[in-house]
Amino acid sequence: MAEAPATQVWIGRLVFIAFAMILIFGQLLPLDTRPAEWAAPNWLLAITLAWIARRPDYVPVVVVAGIFLLADLLFQRPPGLWTALVVILTEMLRARTARIRDLPLLLEWGTFAVGIVAITLINRAVLMVMMSPQQPLALTLIEMVMTIVFFPVVIAIAQFVFGVARPALGEVNSRGHRL
Repeated sequence: MAEAPATQVWIGRLVFIAFAMILIFGQLLPLDTRPAEWAAPNWLLAITLAWIARRPDYVPVVVVAGIFLLADLLFQRPPGLWTALVVILTEMLRARTARIRDLPLLLEWGTFAVGIVAITLINRAVLMVMMSPQQPLALTLIEMVMTIVFFPVVIAIAQFVFGVARPALGEVNSRGHRL
């Protein structure tokens, strides 16, 4: 009986990693060779923040760093910059998990929107200072807005399809710590 919560955490971690890998390799498929006129949401960022919002114990910082570093390398972005920004954002949100858990969805959405805007603008500014080539500003802003708009959809999918729901009040992990 004591093994059930630990097993559930590991299953949640494996589901997150598998879903992240499917998203990464799905983006690598050459389905359309024309230049993009609009940008899709950053699904990887959205699912990471959704998992952090609902069950931070399913997504340890090492997993977040590893997945986003792999994405940086595969998508030929400057290695580590986006990873560091996402790790900082997820750790800031993880520290506020107890307060975010009590917020209604609109305020939670606003909190995550501010974080997404902040890391997007910081990433853009650092790339500009380093004079690195980057995508047009319009595509960056469209991707940021689309990620924010689709965040509630990702939350709903995480909760209803994958069962990643907020822990109940008083729920404890396998070591007896409150979630």
